[in-house]
Amino acid sequence: MSADEVVEKEEVPRKLSPEEKRQENIKKIKRSTIATAMGIITGVISYLVIDSSQILGFQSYTILALLIMLAGVVVQKHIFMFMQLDPSALGKKDWFYQGFMTFAFWFITWTILLTSGILA
Repeated sequence: MSADEVVEKEEVPRKLSPEEKRQENIKKIKRSTIATAMGIITGVISYLVIDSSQILGFQSYTILALLIMLAGVVVQKHIFMFMQLDPSALGKKDWFYQGFMTFAFWFITWTILLTSGILA
């Protein structure tokens, strides 16, 4: 057989054992928990930093609140390194998921805190 005739086989990903699947699921749960916690924390920080009596729509303080939320997404990478969750293994889709979870919980928390002053 000549070198031209040798067909390179595509590398097939090996199947994970049940224990490896379990470990991967635990890592995913930890990452999701960190994203939700950072969303709640940044929502509370946004409420405490910005005076709720000035909230009238999209203003400069809204951009400050968004920057606080984005800082929460950035801090997640450092938390992952601290907890040895290997942030370099995350792809763009994974980071989008982390960012969306943080955004969603930030938005919900901040909205609830802002409306609680109106209802009381």
